[in-house]
This record gives sequence, C-alpha cells and structure tokens, in this order.
Amino acid sequence: MILRRHVMAARRRLVDAGVDPAEAARDAMLLGRHALGWDAATWLSRQADPAPPGFDPVYAALVERRVAREPVAYIRGLQEFWGRDFLVTPAVLIPRPETELIVEIALSCVGELPPSRAVCDLGTGSGCLAVSLAAERPAVRVVATDVSEAAIAVARANAARFGAADRIEFRVGAYLAGADGPFQLVMANPPYVAEIAYPALPPEVRTFEPRLALAGGADGLRDIRRILELCTTALAPGGVLLMEIGHDQSDAVRRLVSAAGSLRILYIRRDLQGIPRTVVAQRAEPRRASVAP
Repeated sequence: MILRRHVMAARRRLVDAGVDPAEAARDAMLLGRHALGWDAATWLSRQADPAPPGFDPVYAALVERRVAREPVAYIRGLQEFWGRDFLVTPAVLIPRPETELIVEIALSCVGELPPSRAVCDLGTGSGCLAVSLAAERPAVRVVATDVSEAAIAVARANAARFGAADRIEFRVGAYLAGADGPFQLVMANPPYVAEIAYPALPPEVRTFEPRLALAGGADGLRDIRRILELCTTALAPGGVLLMEIGHDQSDAVRRLVSAAGSLRILYIRRDLQGIPRTVVAQRAEPRRASVAP
C-alpha cells in the first residue's frame, strides 16, 4: 500500500477517536513523516511511494498513541515555534502559536539593550521565549527561570540546540528565582486556567501537559497577581512586561494593573482569533523634580 493511503487510514482512526478532522489530517501526516524521517518537501514528492519495509508497525504504534489523545508534539518530541523546532517533553507546556506574539513584541522592545541581564523570562518551560529572543538578538542577555528542574533541563537543551546557551542564565525557582533585576523587559506565559475550567480542557491538555504550567489557582489569576506585584520593583523604570493571559481575563488584569500603582497598560494585543491575549505593561518613569524659576 502506498504511503498516502496509510495516512488516510490513520486520519479516519483519529477522527473516530474524537480528533478534529483537520487536526487529524495534519497529525496523521506529521506522524508519517516522523516515522520516515522525512521533511515536508520529501513527503510531498514521495507520498505516492510504497511504504518501505518496517514502516507499518512503527507508524501503527505512533498512531495508537495519538488515538489515546497524546499530543503529536510529545510523540515526536518536537514543536515548531518562531520558525524553529523546539525539543519538548511532558515536563513542559507545548508552545502555542499565540505565544509567538510575545516574541514579536519583545523584538520590537529590546532595541539596543546593553549586554547585561536586561531580560527575564519567568516560567520558561521549554525555553521557547528566552531562546527565540536570544537567538534573534545576540547582544541581549536573558535570565530564564522555572520551578521545574526537568523543564529547565529541556530549556537548556533548546538553548544549546540553537546556539544561545552562552546568552541565557537558567535558574531553578519560583518567579524571579532570586534574580531581582532591574530588567528592561520581563516576559511571562504564566499558568492562567481557573480550577473550575480545568476539567473542561481537551484531553490532550488535561491528561498529558503539566498541570503546574496550566492551573492558575481558583480564579486563574494567582500567578498573574504575583508577577504584577514583582514587576513593580523588578522592572527598571520605563521597563516593559509582556504577559500572556486567558481569553476572559483582560478586564480583571486591567484592574490588577491599575491597583499596582507603578504599572500601566500600554495595550493588550489580540491573537489571530481576536482574543485579548498579550498584555503590554510598563513601569512608570520616576517623576522629575520641578525646578523653581
């Protein structure tokens, strides 16, 4: 049987297992490429080839894992983010396309920052934010923190994979993990799922991704509150916080920022679905003393 027919059969199995049809088609193809070790161009040119010896059992095992709703990123051990294939394991949250907004905005913010600890990535996970920024801006130095040693190990591997290891300092610990700043830029994709919403998450997320990286307390704002509190002092005057939030949290975050006093929201960027997704907040510059005439 030709490869394309194997993939079509796998797609039908995934749809029967409850996977969205469009996602099932993509996943069946990605798993086929993974089993073959082929890139996209090779797949397009050779999908009508007969399946090579040994392909059937390898592919069938991969498809069974996806039928059990294990995310393709964990099966492959890779997830594309900002044009790079990041290593991922069940110790880290799978990078999402909407989180690329933080990288996009960060690149416009850093400008010509001095080669110092100018940037902090709170809860780095796979390191997708810290590594993407360091790879794009070699002069910038980043401190990346996470409470999970396993996550830091994945982030270190990604930093080495993309030649950014010498520009990122990794720290195991909560929030700033002792790196007090001041920072010109703080990036964060904190846990923001409310406890009541957690059981309704898709099985791929609820069963396989780390709860530590998802659940944000009773109202989903626990970590957001703490990050805003820390940034009132950890950010340098004029420094910027870029933080991802949940789909229904923009009003609450506006109130929290207003209450923080020294922070103000510049804007909240919407993602491709039109959801308010990335908060861009700034620490106020110190007031200049008035000079008597």
